[in-house]
Amino acid sequence: MFPIHNSYNRGRLPLKKAGVKMNQEYNAPDRDHYRNDEHILKVSGSETLSAAPDQATITLGVITEDEDPQKAQQANSQAIANVIASLKSAGIPEEQLKTSDYRIDPQYDYIDGKELFKNYKVQHIIQAQTTDIEKIGSIIDTAVRSGANSISSIRFSLSNPDAYYNQALSLALKNAYEKALSMARTLGISLNPVPNKVEELSETATPMFYQTSTFSKMATTPIQPGELNITASVMVEYTY
Repeated sequence: MFPIHNSYNRGRLPLKKAGVKMNQEYNAPDRDHYRNDEHILKVSGSETLSAAPDQATITLGVITEDEDPQKAQQANSQAIANVIASLKSAGIPEEQLKTSDYRIDPQYDYIDGKELFKNYKVQHIIQAQTTDIEKIGSIIDTAVRSGANSISSIRFSLSNPDAYYNQALSLALKNAYEKALSMARTLGISLNPVPNKVEELSETATPMFYQTSTFSKMATTPIQPGELNITASVMVEYTY
């Protein structure tokens, strides 16, 4: 006789899995069950302050030309010495004077496609720093009368930019918080006032340049320094 096997239908047997009781009804979890308890609100904040510059760097110098490089150099050396002496007499200390560029270059003319030697050009450029903003025009005139024939720029800046920047940074954070608070009120949510993350996005005060390609031999060259803008920006994350 053949052995008798019990037949069964697999589709009728209840499934049994770890952690699930036999014949237990499965209920899908509530969607909020998977949401993070803390939600993020990201806002930006910025503030710009204006301040009058309290120091300036004047870039000026002497340019001489001659077919003989030694003569051009000697003439330049004498002229720049006179300029430096006049700047010292105008109240700029020696430690606030420095050479920023010195070069000797051959000059050429191009005629009918041919390169013809012209002369040598000697250029000696110095930077003079002063905190007497009101006397900048007078300082330039003094340098020009003493032999300076190149005035390239005046750079206005702050001697202590961090003090202004830190103030702008504090106001930028306040601006970000006010934005977040306004959004939270509109959305009807409770905002945690302590930031979860703060990212600094800002730059310090940008120096202001006064470009000048000409100079005046008037009584006083008028120079208006204006004001510098100090901007601070932040990105802040709050939780609710």
